[in-house]
Amino acid sequence: MTFMAALLAGTSLYVTAGMAQQNPAPAAPQAAQEPATLGEKAGRILDTITGKPQANADTDMRRVLDSLADLKPESIETLSAVDARKQPSATDAVKALLRKEGKSDAPEPGVATKDIVVRGAAGELKARTYMPEGAGGAGNLPVVVYFHGGGFVIADLDTYDAGPRAIARQANALVVSVHYRQAPENKFPAAHDDAIAAYRWVVENARTLGGNPQQVAVMGESAGGNLAINVAMAARDQNFQPPVHEVLVYPLAGVDMNTPSYQENANAKPLNKAMMEWFFRQTVDHPAELSDPRLNLVAADLKNLPPTTIIAAEIDPLRSEGLTLSQRLEAAGVPVTYKLYKGVTHEFFGMGAVVADALDAEQVAGMQLKRSFGTTTAASN
Repeated sequence: MTFMAALLAGTSLYVTAGMAQQNPAPAAPQAAQEPATLGEKAGRILDTITGKPQANADTDMRRVLDSLADLKPESIETLSAVDARKQPSATDAVKALLRKEGKSDAPEPGVATKDIVVRGAAGELKARTYMPEGAGGAGNLPVVVYFHGGGFVIADLDTYDAGPRAIARQANALVVSVHYRQAPENKFPAAHDDAIAAYRWVVENARTLGGNPQQVAVMGESAGGNLAINVAMAARDQNFQPPVHEVLVYPLAGVDMNTPSYQENANAKPLNKAMMEWFFRQTVDHPAELSDPRLNLVAADLKNLPPTTIIAAEIDPLRSEGLTLSQRLEAAGVPVTYKLYKGVTHEFFGMGAVVADALDAEQVAGMQLKRSFGTTTAASN
């Protein structure tokens, strides 16, 4: 039996009755979408006829997808990990789109960054701090430990720079974005061990970095969302300081690739089923490891975790497992805010400069963090 045949045969679909708690998210002003051009409308009609998932993308998201296609990325699943890491990313597509529209692709001002190193499970890890300019003296800011996506295999701090930068501004927090050892050079659970060690280091050194060690949250996108909740579970099980909140952006929460969203988005961009199969092959040595609750979160013990915000995208193979995770968390007694954004794809978070829903999602995440930090004001509410 091949690796992927064993993987697909060994996984099962987890179904939870009822709907996830969908607490009203705070309203946020949205940037107006540019009207679709005639060519864009024609392209959307063609995608609808040919059954491509991106046919459901709104105008903002479609422009990013078209920009990514113009960069001619190769199919990740056909490459080695080394070559896959060299492919143009959604971040590259956003920058190219901004330049095409005559705008600057430089990061928005107002956030100061510094590259540092933190302690991982097996040595030093690259990290980057984001601090709102004029935010006050050292030790006053709440802290968010942020983990980037990339299927545990690709991407880095630069690829996922916009998300933590936006959260520093929206949550008025010190954000520490942490890299981690990646597969296949470092197989599961290397990334998970690094995330836990890095979080503990940040808590211990928060004051030196300029943050409040008593107000620390975790956040992550995609595979990084998986790492973030694993930090919270480890804090509960190993009895160290738990995060006060966790924000999980389209988290990798399961291993079943027969869910409705996998079926609907088997050929979606920028993430699809073939890519997820490739990520799993790189990450574990044997399919049996995929049953580990650190990867298959929908089967994990989710009791006694911090308040959780889950942000989901409609055009995303991971959408169904994110919803199931929110339902399981709610059933375990965890306060959950779940928000699904229609018309956008996996990786939309951090695209606030060009995608209206991304700006809204960044503001929602910032507000949810501020509520747990206790730093909301009457005006912001």
